Amino acid sequence: MNNEDIQKFGKELIDILQISTSPVAVHLVKADEEIPEDIPHIGETTRHCQMVDNARRLGTQFYSLLDDQMCKGGAAVMGLTEMSPKLKSGEVYYNLNHFHSLDSAKATMERVPMVDSNSVKAIVYSPLEKATFKPDVVLIIAKPKQVMELSQALLHKAGGRVNAGFAGKQSVCADGVAYPYLTGEAGVTIGCSGSRKYTEIQDEEMIMSVPVDMLPALVESAKSMFGSYAC
Repeated sequence: MNNEDIQKFGKELIDILQISTSPVAVHLVKADEEIPEDIPHIGETTRHCQMVDNARRLGTQFYSLLDDQMCKGGAAVMGLTEMSPKLKSGEVYYNLNHFHSLDSAKATMERVPMVDSNSVKAIVYSPLEKATFKPDVVLIIAKPKQVMELSQALLHKAGGRVNAGFAGKQSVCADGVAYPYLTGEAGVTIGCSGSRKYTEIQDEEMIMSVPVDMLPALVESAKSMFGSYAC
């Protein structure tokens, strides 16, 4: 799968499912890898969820380093740094009154998907139809009906189920990137307080994330299932 294929898949997904914003290509650059050439540095400090949102709405392609990631919790679950003890223990969310007890907060945080700390040195973002690199994961922010159709297309050939595991916490980073990166499985998540506060993800939108190796079959099945595009 080369860059031309990846861009073609991005355009086809938008056309087939009539998604209003771009699928977003995300690549975790490992500590021993080079950052892809000719991709600009973001040049500002913001949150991962905002970076995804900017790529999907504004069509921008860029890479970010740890210092560019305003939300260190998001940076930690994607392997850029260690998670702070207060966040890892659940204390942060408990103090925000998101949990009845510290134990329930901790029990939730223990199940958050996390890439190995300091194994990643940069994260690259792009609209899928413009990507000049091979992503690890593709995030699609869409309406529930469109996520339903994506799920149906994913299962069209091999069958099975799409498992959605979420807690309304660290949704675009842990659920959206770390989970498919670690498991090789697609995932569905509903957003979190931070991503819905700081981005333009709408109340009626949710997130599906797909490992890039699933992309060719996903698009092929979507074409055959949703015939208006195929015709």
